[in-house]
Amino acid sequence: MRFAAENMAKSVAKQLPLKLRSGHKTDVRAQFAALCWRVKNDKVQICLITSRTRKRWIIPKGWPMHKQTPANAAATEAFEEAGLSGEAIDFCLGVFSYSKPQKVGNAPIVTMVYPLHVTHVHADWPEKKERRRKWMSPAKAAKKIKEPELKRIVAAFKPHKIGR
Repeated sequence: MRFAAENMAKSVAKQLPLKLRSGHKTDVRAQFAALCWRVKNDKVQICLITSRTRKRWIIPKGWPMHKQTPANAAATEAFEEAGLSGEAIDFCLGVFSYSKPQKVGNAPIVTMVYPLHVTHVHADWPEKKERRRKWMSPAKAAKKIKEPELKRIVAAFKPHKIGR
């Protein structure tokens, strides 16, 4: 029995691209986020960006994309919102929730976080004029983040423990 469990753990199913179906605006919605990281001077750094309206420190995130895996959708958001690209890893680090303000009320959002090992920092990107981008240690990044679950995910992040 132990042997079967070990083999199963080694052969984790590969995430397939999503097929999207429509829903209602008030339904609980899912987003995918990129925890963008790099190693500089032998130290792990996390990239945070500011939100467009309230200028809070967040990580890049967005809606699911048709025919993309969650990790690849998160990587697309990392480029659009932060000007970062690299290796998208199909390993969910954790989940956090928040309320997104809508025209009428708030929409409950559940966000899955995927690591993105940054290999290229672009000088120009689609949302450059709307956001700030800043690199910092995981501990400092966690202190700047408002959402308690995301704080814990960032503070506990260890690149060498990512299941690849």
